[in-house]
Amino acid sequence: MSTRKSLHIDTEALSTLALVKAGLISPVDKLMNAKEAEEVNATQMYKGVPFPFSFILAPVGNKNHKTLSTVVKGEVIDLITEGAKVGELTVDETFEIDPKARLTHIYGTSDISHPGVKNTMDRLGTISVSGDYHVDYPLIEDNINRIQNMITKTGAKFVSSLMLAANPLNRAHERMIRQAVSDSDLLIIFLRKPFTSEGLRYDIRYNALSTYVDNFLPRNKVLIVPFENSYIFAGYNELILDALLAKNHGCHQLVVGKNHGGLGLYYDKNRLNSVFDHFKDININIKTVDEYVYCDTCKTLVGIQTCPHGQHHHVHYHSASIMKLLQAGMMPPPILVRKEVSANILASLFPDRFSNLQELYYDLMPGSGLLEQQSEEQFYMKLAQLYQTSSLT
Repeated sequence: MSTRKSLHIDTEALSTLALVKAGLISPVDKLMNAKEAEEVNATQMYKGVPFPFSFILAPVGNKNHKTLSTVVKGEVIDLITEGAKVGELTVDETFEIDPKARLTHIYGTSDISHPGVKNTMDRLGTISVSGDYHVDYPLIEDNINRIQNMITKTGAKFVSSLMLAANPLNRAHERMIRQAVSDSDLLIIFLRKPFTSEGLRYDIRYNALSTYVDNFLPRNKVLIVPFENSYIFAGYNELILDALLAKNHGCHQLVVGKNHGGLGLYYDKNRLNSVFDHFKDININIKTVDEYVYCDTCKTLVGIQTCPHGQHHHVHYHSASIMKLLQAGMMPPPILVRKEVSANILASLFPDRFSNLQELYYDLMPGSGLLEQQSEEQFYMKLAQLYQTSSLT
């Protein structure tokens, strides 16, 4: 039995440590010491590349505080997650941090009413540790291998990327994805997998996105990989870290909407190139696309910059509002969400919703006359087709 001291970290910290160790946030490849942390926080640069705040490890908890208060340089400590050893760290230095200042560097505020601030405050201690470490976290290595194998398999020379929550997937997302596919050999969709339980579960969002990609896009042009959206990707610095992550996975371009939360601080409406100026040292192309709306006069999706009709003709793709329809068990109109996607999500959200699905199906739906077992997803699909009939409307 090990007599070493232990540092207890949650899965979110473990994931982030693994991400950095794999070189996916390069040039950051280690925990920063006090001098490095102070310099990065002041300059928002690291080794000549934009990096918004210091990369440190300062886990909360009385046991952790006791450990970090007593360790010495060169001491090896175990890293523990959920009761299991996940790695080791060789102590180089420990130093005190100001949690409020740390929160301000990440989120631009330390106001506890900010949801990100609250979540991170609950996980943040007052002593940080630096030193060489290794951790076991197979998901990171699996993502790297899947992306490299796909690039090799397709011979892709120009790889685009999208960071997408798809919470839920809507027609505007589809248009952005299709546009990205059209101007690249391969599109990597990093599907955000947060460490909170807000919104749709990851598996539901993954299945909905796969339904669209597998059935409505060319084969071998899109790869979906899970992207664990830890706290360092929160706040107004998200876009810088997204760009680093995409580049270090082998992508040449990152596609973002002009309404992206992290773009506002960099995007000058009078000078489009300002966003590119900020990212020139990251060496990845940032492509911005217009916000899409449905225009009831154009009768299609349009960019707000290209549609001549006023806002009163526009239907906006507001994710939270679409989510409310789905959570209420209602099928969103097909102009908002493709019926195949809605059917997939509703069947997952409300399993065994109908006491006698087959009877309901045959009472309401036209059919071949053959008695065939129908799934809830197929029922929603047929229901959507009835909604879209026009002879009596």
